[in-house]
Amino acid sequence: MANSGRIAAKFRELGARDEAALIPYIVAGDPDLETTGRLVIELEHRGADLIELGVPFSDPMADGPANQRAAARGLSSGASLHAILSMVKELRSRTEIPIVLFGYYNPIFHYGCERLCADAARAGIDGLLVVDLPPEEAAELRKPARENGLDLIYLLAPTTPLDRAQRIARSASGFLYYVSVTGVTGARAELASDLEEHVRRIKDVAALPVGVGFGISTPEQAARVAAFADAVIVGSALSLMIESNLRSPELVTAVGAMVGAMKDAMRAVRRCGEAEAAR
Repeated sequence: MANSGRIAAKFRELGARDEAALIPYIVAGDPDLETTGRLVIELEHRGADLIELGVPFSDPMADGPANQRAAARGLSSGASLHAILSMVKELRSRTEIPIVLFGYYNPIFHYGCERLCADAARAGIDGLLVVDLPPEEAAELRKPARENGLDLIYLLAPTTPLDRAQRIARSASGFLYYVSVTGVTGARAELASDLEEHVRRIKDVAALPVGVGFGISTPEQAARVAAFADAVIVGSALSLMIESNLRSPELVTAVGAMVGAMKDAMRAVRRCGEAEAAR
């Protein structure tokens, strides 16, 4: 298996340091695959612990406007599944950061589940998150994913009953992705007031790490979530930063600075929590 359990190892490493993971989401090919590769290296350097690589799709129904535009730019640049896997394979000579392919089932179905899992593992992909494929319908993908050592990561929503969350957790591997709001992706001014309560309930019934995404857009929000979640997932804010720097030679540096600020804030809030507990 090409995958050496990088996702589980990363969460064990962070857990030993009582540190939450920072997981940036970037759309592969936005604005081009060469820049995506540079971004992966830069984001790791700035403190990212895992990377979610979005597979651009023409009908990204779970995505808000920022990620929809990013997907359109990715498609325009020619970021097919084959091209994305080739980029990741090249990246593996320079980084061991865990990489998750995040996307929709249609491109995977057309590529072929068995072929995709085998090719993804050979390229150095660590996990798959298919937004529109619930575990009850994932048998065709689950078997080849397991055979090739790929984690299958599933979404949980605020409307997911606890008993179903528990069943999903038993089917998943790597981590669980908790969607912090009902609706599509997008930067938001405020997070849900009951977010911590929902995450703690899930952690009570699930053995896997729980990451929180959808709507986190500032270092302060990332720090707040890091105080109780195992991972903080940031996407739309980065798509907007890429979009605002499309013609700038500082694009990679600007996105890296945003990720670095979030990671610094996340580490600081955990240190504050330890200091409070020691008093």
